[in-house]
Amino acid sequence: MQTSQPTVRQTLAGAPKLAELTEQVLFGDIWARAELAPRERSLVTVAALVALYRAEQLPFHLQRALDNGVTRDELAELITHLAFYAGWPAAASAVSVLERVVPAGEV
Repeated sequence: MQTSQPTVRQTLAGAPKLAELTEQVLFGDIWARAELAPRERSLVTVAALVALYRAEQLPFHLQRALDNGVTRDELAELITHLAFYAGWPAAASAVSVLERVVPAGEV
């Protein structure tokens, strides 16, 4: 079952300038650049978060990937592939997060 994700402003309320930069520069500019489609940016971002073991950021970006047209099966395959490059614990943790965002039987 999907749960409502907090907004950037809510998540970064303790650092208002960081929230502003995230909204305006990261999501307002970088994510909007035409050189990569949002789907591609999501795949790259999820891969980086898994590889760097940034599980706290994964729920937001897994949901964003789904919203950008990446399927749950593709995310599971991405995580499986990364197990060999980023490490088994990072991949296993990412699968746990994926299960919370969208359980295997729910598509």
